[in-house]
Amino acid sequence: MSQTRGKYDFCIGLVLAMSSSIFIGGSFILKKKGLLRLARKGSMRAGQGGHAYLKEWLWWAGLLSMGAGEVANFAAYAFAPATLVTPLGALSVLVSAILSSFFLNEKLNLHGKIGCLLSILGSTVMVIHAPQEEEVETLDEMSHKLGDPGFVVFATLVVIVSLILICVVGPRHGQTNILVYITICSVIGALSVSCVKGLGIAIKELFAGKPVLKHPLSWILLLSLTVCVSTQINYLNRALDIFNTSMVTPIYYVIFTTSVLTCSAILFKEWQHMAADDIIGTFSGFLTIIVGIFLLHAFKDVNFTLANLPLSLRKDDRAANGTLLSTYDSFNDDEESSACLGEMQSTESLSARRNGSLSAF
Repeated sequence: MSQTRGKYDFCIGLVLAMSSSIFIGGSFILKKKGLLRLARKGSMRAGQGGHAYLKEWLWWAGLLSMGAGEVANFAAYAFAPATLVTPLGALSVLVSAILSSFFLNEKLNLHGKIGCLLSILGSTVMVIHAPQEEEVETLDEMSHKLGDPGFVVFATLVVIVSLILICVVGPRHGQTNILVYITICSVIGALSVSCVKGLGIAIKELFAGKPVLKHPLSWILLLSLTVCVSTQINYLNRALDIFNTSMVTPIYYVIFTTSVLTCSAILFKEWQHMAADDIIGTFSGFLTIIVGIFLLHAFKDVNFTLANLPLSLRKDDRAANGTLLSTYDSFNDDEESSACLGEMQSTESLSARRNGSLSAF
């Protein structure tokens, strides 16, 4: 019965996580469509300080879609392992890229299409090999997990590293090194996911009629989540303001997901009972998603499609042939210079004819 219940919760968490990606990915398209409609009407744009978007129903639809996605993502942590839910967040980027090519006329080049395909494949592999965490069904069990020495050491290191980056490294190198602010967001994000997981359990207990509001851990988790999310938003906005979005997004995804995987493994002991093939499959799926996200973002401004591929190959062949020909001609010139004057004249006439035929070719 417990095993059946576990599979049922896993499926619910999976559906919620995928629904969250669809809602969040679609929200960007709805908001963008609303802002473009306002621009065509001549209204002051949001980037110039205008607030006309508050009267645009498409923008509100996008905001509601974003809210629905975040609620679904929050609920997914209550049913499925964080190791599964967090990496699937990459699908929102994929959904946004695909929908923008249909509704915003933004071209998706060959690298982007390959990136989308790799992200889907990586997500599928991770779903198949996702670890089954230890069952944590009550706040008392969650409290016991949070008091584990391994997690206490991990959380202490995260806080110390974050404070050093915020107080010492950030003021000196935050404006020039892209990793500083992103690392702050990512390592703190590991703690925020743990808080979300605990609050999800609290909400499940609340619906079951248990006195959750009297449990001190509920308020501690809520306060901790507020602090963590506020810090994440602050430093992520700084990173996006200073550096290119196409660089920030994949780097943030990789470091944040790695931090969550590490925290989840320490807190819930997800990896202890996994087979070797599941461990390899999980890491392979994660790395595949990373490559897909990188291709989708790093080359999004490169105008390269399947139609350009034959032309590019022909240019490469011509360049290679030109290099070989120039090397061949220089070798012949050296050979001719060592011959006698009469032979040189004969050779030069042959060489002239040969070069003429090659240039015509």
